[in-house]
Amino acid sequence: MQSHGTYRISLLILFIITVGIWFLNISLGSVDIPFREVVAAIFTSEGSRESWQYIIMNYRIPKALTAVLAGSGLAVSGMLMQTMFRNPLAGPYVLGLSSGASLGVALVLMGAGLFGGMVSSVVFSSWGLVIASSLGSLLVLLAVILASIRLKDTMAILIIGLMFASLTSAVVSVLAYFSPAAQLQQFVFWSYGSVGDLTWSELGILFIFWLLGTAIAVFSIKNLNSLLLGEQYAKSLGMHIGRNRTLLIVATSLLAGSITAFAGPIAFVGLAVPHLIRQVIPVNDHRVLLPAVILGGALLMLLCDIVAQLPGSEFTLPINAITSLIGAPVVIWLLVRKRKFLF
Repeated sequence: MQSHGTYRISLLILFIITVGIWFLNISLGSVDIPFREVVAAIFTSEGSRESWQYIIMNYRIPKALTAVLAGSGLAVSGMLMQTMFRNPLAGPYVLGLSSGASLGVALVLMGAGLFGGMVSSVVFSSWGLVIASSLGSLLVLLAVILASIRLKDTMAILIIGLMFASLTSAVVSVLAYFSPAAQLQQFVFWSYGSVGDLTWSELGILFIFWLLGTAIAVFSIKNLNSLLLGEQYAKSLGMHIGRNRTLLIVATSLLAGSITAFAGPIAFVGLAVPHLIRQVIPVNDHRVLLPAVILGGALLMLLCDIVAQLPGSEFTLPINAITSLIGAPVVIWLLVRKRKFLF
């Protein structure tokens, strides 16, 4: 068993690597910008070329910060769900939030013709998809919270979340079947996920939701550690199971729902990062696990974004495909090497 000093060193190393990859992410792109110009633009706001300054400050830095918030937020929400359900296959979208968001976007993109001109005009506004995605996630969240109040069995909530996901996916499939090719293509592109489309104002709103969700996770650290030994043990320590469950659901919804609204549904990160971190830093104490998962999620998303943008190329691959292509083999290799889940 490692000491707390060793854990602190591991976290420091992980932080330094994440910062280094963040700078590398900003340095790479279709436009070749010298690294010294990148550093000058960040720290002095002065570059030798105005075009380079604009690209760095208005595209690359927001994109890198979005990757950090999306990766860390999904990783934290995945960790919360895995601990709450005590299930290594639980992830941030297990409650059906992503499917609810997809339904909201599908109704706007593929169902606009059914609802008339008002909805059609929303499609062309910069906030149209964000609002639709948020409303879809919110409706599913309210349904899950109502179910969690009435049900005492945590696994029943998991099943209800999966049923909501199946139901909304069925409606999306019906809309897709009757939609013209152009509208269907728009929805498919949204479902690929992207971290490169946010403005500074949108990034600020995403950060607020990220901060609220992460703050609830920090507040719940003691309860999360208690849940590792089962709900009965946690109850014997004086924890209110229903209240804690609602808090964890709200935190996950704030994180996963807002990230889906602004960046689209990004798969794999929330499920895999907690396992990756547990394999690299073998600990279940959430006082160590939470900051490690935040750094690990940010690091993985930054790496995936570097690969997705094909440095030096004008093409950008779907971030969803890259997260699975990179992450899945790494998780498989680590699990085969360790031969067990640390959970």
